[in-house]
Amino acid sequence: MTVPQGEENRVIVDTNVIVSAFISPNGKPAKILHMVKNSQLQICYNDKILAEYRDVLTRRHFKFINEERQEFFEHLERLGLFCQPLASTFPMPDETDRPFYDVAKHCNADLITGNTKHYPPESFIHTPTEFLAAIGMLQQKGEPT
Repeated sequence: MTVPQGEENRVIVDTNVIVSAFISPNGKPAKILHMVKNSQLQICYNDKILAEYRDVLTRRHFKFINEERQEFFEHLERLGLFCQPLASTFPMPDETDRPFYDVAKHCNADLITGNTKHYPPESFIHTPTEFLAAIGMLQQKGEPT
């Protein structure tokens, strides 16, 4: 299935999903990043999200390959959608996740996270599995994941 182009292909990817994609290159989070890399999905971000990505992905204990990290950041800054919305004011379970939520709302994007409990219940917030199922990109039962 081809993902439609336009606003409906915009995503915000929580840092935990990015880390999972780097750790497990054949998993569902990696499939989402692969779609970003191939411009099937447009990743949205702001300064705070970019800073968090850089902080987490450069932590020594992860030992991620420098070239892979650099390729991710180059793609993000070249083809991603930068936006700087005003911060929302309602209470959040985890305040450090507010930039992801606010950018998703502002850009009319799907927010993909492994920690849905950190966000208010909204129809645009999905786990990687839920997101891939919603766009018809999950493999059929019995196929390798």
